[in-house]
Formats: sequence, structure tokens, C-alpha cells
Amino acid sequence: MRKIVHRHLGKVVAGAAIAVAGTAVMVGITLPGSAGADESGGAQGGSGTSQEAAQQGQAAVQPGVVEQAPAQGDKGKGRDPLTDDEMKRVERIALNQQLLDAGENVEGERGPQRISVNLAEPEANELDDPNAPRRADVSFYDYKGDTLVTKTVNLDTGKVEKTGTQHDVQPPISHDEMVEAAKLLIADPLGAGLKADFKDATGKELTSPDQLMLNSMVYRATSGAQPAGLDACGEHRCVRLFPKVKNGAWIDSRHLVIDLSARKVGKLG
Repeated sequence: MRKIVHRHLGKVVAGAAIAVAGTAVMVGITLPGSAGADESGGAQGGSGTSQEAAQQGQAAVQPGVVEQAPAQGDKGKGRDPLTDDEMKRVERIALNQQLLDAGENVEGERGPQRISVNLAEPEANELDDPNAPRRADVSFYDYKGDTLVTKTVNLDTGKVEKTGTQHDVQPPISHDEMVEAAKLLIADPLGAGLKADFKDATGKELTSPDQLMLNSMVYRATSGAQPAGLDACGEHRCVRLFPKVKNGAWIDSRHLVIDLSARKVGKLG
């Protein structure tokens, strides 16, 4: 394999160098093999037909069978992980009309950005109760007011039991937010180095986040440590990306910060 030598090579770093900040996990899936052949046969009693004679001693080969995964139930029990149906139901219950109309997601569209849905911890007086109700915490980020909204939904009653609203709180970046950050970076003049490094590594133009594997971390402003344009990070939703060429090298873009709230890209000194 030829080695890429280019003026931008300094930005392309080995996977071990960036693994401290973000790690891409590859999940291997092994399919079951074919079922073994059932080799049974032998002489049949009586005077058989010519067809029966042809079948005598012949192996009966059964077709291979791949068992399907069991269907996921619409409701878990106890501390079982939330099912897909439960997560959809929780989001639907938590996202009331007021929040839907007033909120704004990472793309600037109507409705807040969903961040996470997790099984809630039981109440203190329910720790030993096997029949304690299942609850879920769902978090949204409203880009219109840079507000984190968290709701606790009782899955047994279908009601919202708690609602919390916080500012200057930044949970981990969701997948959709990473994708939007990459779009903004690719379209920005400060993304020129990223695109040049990608072309050096692949010979192709970088036009879409789908061409990259993405990891990220929230960026918070530190007094005097960044340009004035990034001082709002922490109040704003800001992210640093750690992009990787698919089946290739990491590209160093740690010096770039994407302000998702302002939809701007800044460069650290």
C-alpha cells in the first residue's frame, strides 16, 4: 500500500493518538452456519416400487435454517432495558404540544432535539418492590432557548411525573447533533483542511458526513483560552469533532469548534 505524503499529512493522525478523546467501537455479527445434514437411510421392508428403491440408502438433506431473533415485547419488566415501543411511547408522551410548538431542534426546525431516553432509577421506597412502576427519563435540548428539558414518564400510568428545565447544562452530543456539526464544518471555509486531508487519504471529495465515522465531545469555554467568538460555548451547544476516514486514518480537527446554537465554526488559538 502506497504511503500518502502531502502538506496536510501532519493533520492525519494514527487511531491511537485520538483514542483518548473518542473511540469508535466496531461490532462484529456472526451468523449461524447451515444446519447439519441428516444422513439417514436403509432398506425398506416389502416389495417397493422403483421410486422407493431409488430412495433407499439415499441421504435426506434438510435445508439450513437460520433462527430469527425473538420478537421484542412492547413492554419490559422490572429493570429490563426499555423496549423500542416503550421509548417511542415515552417520547410521544413527553413531547406535548407546547414543547413541540415552542422548541427548535439542531437543524432549526420545529420541536426540540431529542438527546436520550433512559430507564429511570426507582424511588427510594420502591427499591425492594418487584412491582414498582417502570419509569423513563427523556431529555430534549431546545436550541431556541439553549435549554435542557428532562421529563420523567411513568410507563404504567402514561403520565409525566416530573419536569426539569436547566440552562448551561450540556449532556453528551447525540448522533444527530454530530451529523449536523459535520455538515456545518464541511460547508465552512475552516473545513478546508478536513476536506483536503480526506482527499489525500481517499482520492475522493468530502461532501457528506456519511463518508466519515464521527466521535465528539462537548466543548465549554474557558476564560481567556479561546477566541471571543467561542466565549458563549457552555451556554451555547458547542462540539469538537474527531472524524475518521471509514476504514482509514483519523483526521485531526481538534482545533475546530462547531457552535451548534449559533451555527458557526470557530478555531482555537
